[in-house]
Amino acid sequence: MKTPMTQREDVQFVSGADRISAWLYRPPLDEPMPLLVMAHGLGGVRSMRLDAYAERFSAAGYACLVFDYRNFGDSEGQPRQLLDIGMQLSDWAAAVGYARTLPGIDVNRICLWGTSFGGGHVIATAARLTGIKAAVAQCPFTDGVASLRAINPSTVARISIRAVRDVVSSLTGQPPVMIATAGRPGEVALMTAPDAYEGYLRLVPEGAELHNEVCARIGLKIAMYRPGRQAAKITCPILFCVCETDSVAPAGPTLRYAAQAPRGAVKTYPEGHFDIYVGEAFERVVADQLAFLHQHLGR
Repeated sequence: MKTPMTQREDVQFVSGADRISAWLYRPPLDEPMPLLVMAHGLGGVRSMRLDAYAERFSAAGYACLVFDYRNFGDSEGQPRQLLDIGMQLSDWAAAVGYARTLPGIDVNRICLWGTSFGGGHVIATAARLTGIKAAVAQCPFTDGVASLRAINPSTVARISIRAVRDVVSSLTGQPPVMIATAGRPGEVALMTAPDAYEGYLRLVPEGAELHNEVCARIGLKIAMYRPGRQAAKITCPILFCVCETDSVAPAGPTLRYAAQAPRGAVKTYPEGHFDIYVGEAFERVVADQLAFLHQHLGR
């Protein structure tokens, strides 16, 4: 029991050949309720502050299905910490499919909610799947080229070298070559902005084990992933929550893509990429997201 009004249940569903672990938040309502399908960003897992969002949404009357991607967190999948864009998009589709089988859920009021890299997945998924009622993309990764340009070129080169080594290892049956998800400026990591390492660590619950690494091969694919280009294909209402000083997912390209969404809405925040998960900025973004949900999902 997370609050006097909301229960959280551990559930599982299948994606590919693996079982996905998820939390299901279900408000005590007697009528079919809307549901948010929720997942994290680059190397993130649900325990890294997604429970804080889900608790607020469920307290307002929305069921939430919060899942870990394959190979991450409590979900199955090998090798561990393998970040594969296609697999993660399949996990989103599987999560939506599972949500539609749940008793007490209004299948006509399914909303996608994702943050950072998961925000990019929300854009891509909302453009692909039919029957989505609304979507929320928080500080979304929208353009791999723009994100790589925000990284020191020498760091990009070092990431690429490690990524090639990981691909070779995968082809020869060797253990994966890993790379840090977040690091300090000058280190070899996917996120090395001045606020990245401390900001990433701030999302980890006290006492929890942090797996601050992913298989390095993703470094060869990030530039090719530009989900923002699919914004024009999204037919449902979608809210873009954009951090004005975002060092990971630059605001400029995101705002240009958001303007192409036929039913897009934008809220901007004078903070960096990791700031809106905590504190007063978190309160502001959740209030804006709840207003959007109330408008398009009811409650």
